[in-house]
Amino acid sequence: MAQVLEFKLPDLGEGLTEAEIVRWLVKVGDVVAVDQPVVEVETAKAMVEVPCPYGGVVTARFGEEGTELPVGAPLLTVAVGAPAAEPEGSGNVLVGYGTQAPAARRRRVRAGTAADGQPRRPGTAAAAPHARVTAPAPASPPEPVSTPAPAPAEGPVPVISPLVRKLARDNGVDLRQLAGSGPDGLILRADVENALRTAGERTRAAREPVVAAPVAAEPAVRTPAAAPRAEAGVRIPLKGVRGAVADKLSRSRREIPDATCWVDADATELMRARTAMNAAGGPKISLLALLARICTAALARFPELNSFVDTEAREVVRLDHVHLGFAAQTERGLVVPVVRDAHARDAESLTAEFARLTEAARAGTLTPGELTGGTFTLNNYGVFGVDGSTPIINHPEAAMLGVGRIVPKPWVHEGELAVRQVVQLSLTFDHRVCDGGTAGGFLRYVADCVEQPAVLLRTL
Repeated sequence: MAQVLEFKLPDLGEGLTEAEIVRWLVKVGDVVAVDQPVVEVETAKAMVEVPCPYGGVVTARFGEEGTELPVGAPLLTVAVGAPAAEPEGSGNVLVGYGTQAPAARRRRVRAGTAADGQPRRPGTAAAAPHARVTAPAPASPPEPVSTPAPAPAEGPVPVISPLVRKLARDNGVDLRQLAGSGPDGLILRADVENALRTAGERTRAAREPVVAAPVAAEPAVRTPAAAPRAEAGVRIPLKGVRGAVADKLSRSRREIPDATCWVDADATELMRARTAMNAAGGPKISLLALLARICTAALARFPELNSFVDTEAREVVRLDHVHLGFAAQTERGLVVPVVRDAHARDAESLTAEFARLTEAARAGTLTPGELTGGTFTLNNYGVFGVDGSTPIINHPEAAMLGVGRIVPKPWVHEGELAVRQVVQLSLTFDHRVCDGGTAGGFLRYVADCVEQPAVLLRTL
């Protein structure tokens, strides 16, 4: 007789108290291995696969896709082993999103079939055991929680995100009829939302009454205008990443008295320096990495901007390390991954870390630790083809450096008019931590390093 273990939604760390079920990876009757991912959930920080710490047969699932569960709520039950035997478990300890992945990846096994050989997605953390041993299972297995019948196959459509599939499924959008605007025709969330918006406009147009022209022989009768009808529209819940961003930006606006200053800079020499560095061989250096090196050097000279305000203690806390956040626009919304100890990294290390975190952001696999703890943010909005911005500070940080697009412009260089590569730099800062003189000094130093990279070398 088997034992039935109840696996609960584990503590995902960083103060997160709930998660939404995005996609079940197993069904009732499946055989699961230790540390096999069984469900994909979305929190306010990221989307992650949760592995089960026990191996056995799934006897019940709790919650349908789209359901939000609190930490500690049952996820599923698994029948394992004999009652006299110790339950098979990973023995891993929860840290952040879960335990460290086992040395050898387990393979998912379906009931009555051989292993499918598909490895777990790299970068997915495991979850700690949050289960309790219940009484021995009765002769008949517990009645599983009813689950919806699987939807008909959608066909081979280029969609990566399960959130996009869920949005389309919930609103009756046929993904096969959409042309994706992403790379290689990838269907993005915006494509589904546009399709819903277009459908809504067509519905409203069909509802508009057709008013016949009055007969010439009779005077037109003026009738009172009908009261406007409330249209339902497309309602998108503010939860998950979008909800967390909305809450954080609203708090920033409420609490931080921010101000912005900006300056145009000639980036021609910085671009030439990067070209020369990449021509010398070795790993390529990104422009973002060079700007990050300039940022950390500027923060060493103006530490007031690498701080936060403790409102309860009424103190400004200056930090001795730079955890550099950078804004990244993803399909799931705006996220700010954090490069730890950016002040101790060279341009090559920064380039590699920016690339790693950007890829994880696009895949939705960033952990809470990679999305929190920043002390200063670098926002390269030039990638959107714009020159300037007045961004909202990433609370509780004290400042953000914005970088616009670098474009050829007329510029006075060495006393003569010339075409140079010009960029607009802006600094949004918390006026509680410093005055305009400090903010202006920081921004001017950054601009000097952009215009003359040798300035940076002289101060290192």
